[in-house]
Amino acid sequence: MTANTRPGPLSGCTIAVTAHRRADDLIASFERRGAKVLHAPTLQITPVADDHALIEATRRVIANPPDDVVVTTAVGFRGWIEAADTAGLAADLLVTLEQARILARGPKARGAIRAAGLVEHWSARSETTIEVIEWLRAQGVSGRKIVVQLHGLSDPSLMDALRSVGASVRGLEVYRWGPAPDPVAVERTIGQVCTGAVDAIVHTSAPGAQALLDAAALNGQYDALVTALRTGRVLNACVGPITAAPFLNLGLEPLVPDRFRLGALIRIVTDRLTDDNARSIETEFGQLVIRGGAAVLDGVVLPLGPGPRAVLAALVAAGGDVVSRPDLLAVLPGAEDVHAVEVTVNRLRTAVGRPELVRTVVRRGYRLAVEAAAVPS
Repeated sequence: MTANTRPGPLSGCTIAVTAHRRADDLIASFERRGAKVLHAPTLQITPVADDHALIEATRRVIANPPDDVVVTTAVGFRGWIEAADTAGLAADLLVTLEQARILARGPKARGAIRAAGLVEHWSARSETTIEVIEWLRAQGVSGRKIVVQLHGLSDPSLMDALRSVGASVRGLEVYRWGPAPDPVAVERTIGQVCTGAVDAIVHTSAPGAQALLDAAALNGQYDALVTALRTGRVLNACVGPITAAPFLNLGLEPLVPDRFRLGALIRIVTDRLTDDNARSIETEFGQLVIRGGAAVLDGVVLPLGPGPRAVLAALVAAGGDVVSRPDLLAVLPGAEDVHAVEVTVNRLRTAVGRPELVRTVVRRGYRLAVEAAAVPS
């Protein structure tokens, strides 16, 4: 295996992206930083721009104008306007919306409202639908007609909460969540997460996060996936607390940026992955960093198979101490005798290109050639 040099703070890192919408932005940003990206969307957004039901619902909104309109997602609101335009209803719909009190679930929804030439009356700071519902209830909605643009995790009980205080509520579905476009890719990525071949997995929607857990359960990988996420062996990052909810419900604590935006998500994942203290060591040939599917030695990315990577990780964890052949055998997937350790060490030395990095200690095992200061006293 030939060593490759890839500049960037994430060189040697492998990051899985479960998003369907705007995945290209995430992938390009991580790749610019040197990461290898596995794209395994767990769901896909299916627009209903040509759906007869959406057009008929739009006609009813125009014919019976609402007092309040709740915009939950930017993509959904834009899709609604585009569908209305396709049906020749955009002008009438915009006039209808202009006369209503428009409420935004957060900044992205607010941006879509303003892009359509409209102005929101109020925007939720928490970016949650429940905050919008609570605000409406506090204002008093008895007798008011409310339209809620639905999204992937719309909760019927929230609309029922408005009905219970006298409001007339209609839901408007603009897009639906469809199945994963490539279930095999999802299964394969989950397997890589479970074996530690992935450094981070990144999510941008709660339905997508839940679909990952559901796919793991369907394929018999659920326990292994949850264990990998719980132990922190793989960095589990979500764009915001809503997206993180499926993991929080399991007692897991995914990484969430302070600002719930893609840019902030990219930055916090990059910062966390470049904090190499836990998986790095100074060797006689430069700093050695263990990544999900590779190692980085003195800035050079060294792609490694699962076996050589597992052996190298064990040697790094030992900090320069000797690791016995039986102990290395225990970390090798599927290996049955110590001869497999010797073969794997030889493969590791070849992949690294510095055979003397891994020293043989006669009758005892192997150790890394570390800097004297790095050896524990």
